[in-house]
Amino acid sequence: QDSSLPVGVFIWEVENGRDEDVEVSIMFSLQNGTGAKEDRSGGHWNEPFALQRDGQRVAGVLLHHCLAVNPFTLAISAREKAGTAVTHVTAFNPTGLGSEVWQDLLQDGRLDSPAGKSRPTEKGEVTAAAVCASCRVPAHGHKTLELALAWDMPCVHFGSKEKLHHRRYTRFFGSEGDAGPTLSHYALTHYEEWERKIEAWQNPILENSQLPSWYKSALFNELYFMTDGGTIWMEVPPDSCAEDLQGPAGGGLSHLLPVLREYGRFAYLEGQEYRMYNTYDVHFYASFALIMLWPKLQISLQYDIAVTVVNEDVQPRQYLMGGQTGQVKRKNVVPHDIGDPGDEPWQRVNAYLMHDTADWKDLNLKFVLQVYRDYCLTRDSLYLRDMWPVCQAVMESELKFDTDNDGLIENGGFADQTYDAWVVHGASAYCGGLWLAAVCMMCKMAELLGDAEIRQKYLDILNKGKEAFERMLWNGKYYNYDSSGSDTSSSIMSDQCAGQWFLGACGLDQGELEVFPKSHVLSALRTIFEKNVLGFAGGTMGAVNGMRPDGVPDTSSIQSNEVWVGVVYSLAATMIQEGMVEEGFRAAEGCYRTVWERLGMAFQTPEAYREKKVYRSLAYMRPLSIWSMQLALERRAGQAPAPARLPQGHGRP
Repeated sequence: QDSSLPVGVFIWEVENGRDEDVEVSIMFSLQNGTGAKEDRSGGHWNEPFALQRDGQRVAGVLLHHCLAVNPFTLAISAREKAGTAVTHVTAFNPTGLGSEVWQDLLQDGRLDSPAGKSRPTEKGEVTAAAVCASCRVPAHGHKTLELALAWDMPCVHFGSKEKLHHRRYTRFFGSEGDAGPTLSHYALTHYEEWERKIEAWQNPILENSQLPSWYKSALFNELYFMTDGGTIWMEVPPDSCAEDLQGPAGGGLSHLLPVLREYGRFAYLEGQEYRMYNTYDVHFYASFALIMLWPKLQISLQYDIAVTVVNEDVQPRQYLMGGQTGQVKRKNVVPHDIGDPGDEPWQRVNAYLMHDTADWKDLNLKFVLQVYRDYCLTRDSLYLRDMWPVCQAVMESELKFDTDNDGLIENGGFADQTYDAWVVHGASAYCGGLWLAAVCMMCKMAELLGDAEIRQKYLDILNKGKEAFERMLWNGKYYNYDSSGSDTSSSIMSDQCAGQWFLGACGLDQGELEVFPKSHVLSALRTIFEKNVLGFAGGTMGAVNGMRPDGVPDTSSIQSNEVWVGVVYSLAATMIQEGMVEEGFRAAEGCYRTVWERLGMAFQTPEAYREKKVYRSLAYMRPLSIWSMQLALERRAGQAPAPARLPQGHGRP
């Protein structure tokens, strides 16, 4: 409940070091609107409010922003308590010098607090309001002033305006657009409890002297994107039935409706500049933050993906690369994304126009890998059962990419994976590694669910595929980028162990199901550390995506000589899993220092940067993968769940 609330609380600690009492006032002013041209569209108005409940009083101003589509109310407020007075200005002109507000405040440290509503603004006019909290702080004493901001936009249309959606918090605060006072009151009377809970969550990490301070900052602060990523968390209409949500072909998902009803639908953008929701090849990396912190939102998101897998959209579409034409969404393949906020997400998926991603090699695999990883961390056997047929369907679709029947898929000679400008031919370390990891997890899930036939099928593929992978890609030190024999096929890819990363996160990296020989994994990681980390920018900027064996970055594509922050965090997690803790921290620290300190891009971590002058796609999803570093550390410390076993008596459904 409380994670869904559109509120912020601002606590001012006032200390008086003087020998006499001091009167202190803190004023909070806000424009009615978002700073967009609609602020001048006319018809907006403000009004004061006060709400007394359970012996607690909160007062402030409501700023009603009256748009034809997606109207909202902002609420600024302060907590009134013994010795604290709250006053306000209902409306003033924020484009002027503000002298009327300043003069009012300076006169006696209070605002005039007129009663009644302001008049609606004229077209071209902007309005603002202010609230002021005042108290007397005794000599050498201490007082706290508490102010809050709430934003109440309960019902939203996306760009197509076809469907009305209700935000998650309306379940608790109603959808009439009048929740500003109660949201403000709730925030100001609950924030101390939130602080206690946040401290209980963060302190074990913050107080761990073994962890470097930059890592503590990165781990918690990269979470800004969970809320600042154009994030939406919507209720499923209470009258909706399973058929409404699952489309014509989704009948097998027996727990879809209960999960979405209980936890809502969650979506966040690939990035603030790449406006597609739940971009799945990237969410694969970022999903560790959800599954470790808000696991039910990851489960809900996976149900939404599963629904789109089993359905199709036969509308034809022209793609930008190579002039391909194809249908928007093919059946039994994972979509690239669940839609564009400018259209109708969930209803129309695959807003991405560069390639027909039905031919991408990584999306289907990333679904299977996340299903098993989610099960490992939640032990949700109902989820596993629901997802099992979907996993089988996407793996069947993927099998067609094994064109020579050697147990290993081949890339298609274009940029057919998350590195969507870096061409791959034949077998590849990245997609081949993800494939083998997914095949391994299919064996494990089949075993858990008592499906001996499917287990044997994938065990045979795994044994063949492992041999082919080693034969075609291992060069004695690391896995080649691909098997094409081209000028750059021997490039050292920083992400070549992505399959091993997920296997290790699930405890499947040893024993009978060991996919990649341990000695090869360690050799590859050491090579990456030596070449892509230490050999790039003096070891101070993380790992470059592609490095030539002679120590020069691979410039064959615009992405091969970039550093991808989220990939470096996942590489660091893989290193930690394999016992290379110091090297993992060194690689990740380069990204943190570059982004949060040197480039000044705190709270807008980009997808990518180069050694000099270039960065790309500010405020991006992938760096949330830093939470996989935390999982790796917890696993090493023995705090994470053991490898999966289904409860007794829970065999095949």
